[in-house]
Amino acid sequence: MPDTAAAHASVYVLAAASLAACYQLYRWRRQQQQQQERERELGCTRSTGIVHGVTALIGNTPLIRINSLSDATGCEVLGKAEFLNPGGSSKDRIALYLVERAEERGELQPHTQSCIFEGTSGSTGISLAMVARAKGYLCHIVMPSDQAIEKSQLLERHGATVERVAPCSIVDANNFVNIARRRAQTYGQDDATGRSRGYFVNQFENPLNAEAHYRTTAPEILRQTGGHIDAFVHGSGTGGTIAGVARFLRPRVPRLQCFLADPQGSGLANKVNHGVMYSDTEREGSRRRQQVDTLVEGVGLNRMTRNFARLFAQDGSCALDGAVSVSDADAVRMSRWLMANDGLFVGSSAAINCVAALSIARKLGPGHTVVTILADSGQRHLTKFWNDQAMAGLGHPTDAPESLDDFDQLI
Repeated sequence: MPDTAAAHASVYVLAAASLAACYQLYRWRRQQQQQQERERELGCTRSTGIVHGVTALIGNTPLIRINSLSDATGCEVLGKAEFLNPGGSSKDRIALYLVERAEERGELQPHTQSCIFEGTSGSTGISLAMVARAKGYLCHIVMPSDQAIEKSQLLERHGATVERVAPCSIVDANNFVNIARRRAQTYGQDDATGRSRGYFVNQFENPLNAEAHYRTTAPEILRQTGGHIDAFVHGSGTGGTIAGVARFLRPRVPRLQCFLADPQGSGLANKVNHGVMYSDTEREGSRRRQQVDTLVEGVGLNRMTRNFARLFAQDGSCALDGAVSVSDADAVRMSRWLMANDGLFVGSSAAINCVAALSIARKLGPGHTVVTILADSGQRHLTKFWNDQAMAGLGHPTDAPESLDDFDQLI
């Protein structure tokens, strides 16, 4: 009998050891699968960490805690560091996504002298020029002549043809977007092979813009926060980022609130808050610029793009919980505050996002998490937004404020 008990005990020990070995094997295999999934997301070669070209660097940007705003409000104010994309902005995502979808549809074929055309205030153009060069295309960018000159210089260094035109309304045939569309339509007509084509990206009205952020930016935010988000805050130029991220996160994050950050002169905040596209600066005789009366580049409009319109239902209701209008003075103050207190060198759109994020954090109170986007750095805003002489000439303070109390209590 004792021998039988000993035999049973040995069987149990062997079984336990076998189970432990199986569990260890399962864990190892699962870790390998997770590593392979991460490598596929990043475009890595297995086990080497080597990415396949510059386009594989796009996305998976860090989500960073903005310490000064977080400490002052008692909230976690987080910024998605999109300026760390290889092209320097969040526009890298749509540039790659839209070009690849065009390739799938047969509208673009690399190394055929085909050319990508777009009308842009700068950042999308830089991203498109980078992607075009990496994939074997030409690139032609049309942009308003009142944008910072360093954007044109960067485009030229990326090999793009740059056409700067006088700013005018979208209803004008000579608007930068309309010119880019015409250039694409006539390109390649003399090509006997029929292979050289012009592709007009059409970022303002192309629904793939919002889809790119729905499929990339938003899932990254969800994963990085573990779904613990109380508010998402972002501005709108084409409307792609805010529409894509808000539409992805809202069904997946209970009680999430989404807010628009809007520069002065833009009518979008009024549209969100009151259902009417109007800004005080639109009064007759008060407007100084053709598009939006603000020094902030890349965001703010007085029309509804197809991407932004996706946030509105047929009954006129909006998927956003409100909008924060940010003055040019507060945008400048915030950029200088972030540099002085966090070492963050951000562009004008990121500055208004942070002003609005501060306002929302104050509204929600301590203990909440507010996420925004740091779309690009100050490096492409040196001659305007980050030019102290130019800002002082417009009456804006150029020194970092002593306290966050200097910012308007917007909400």
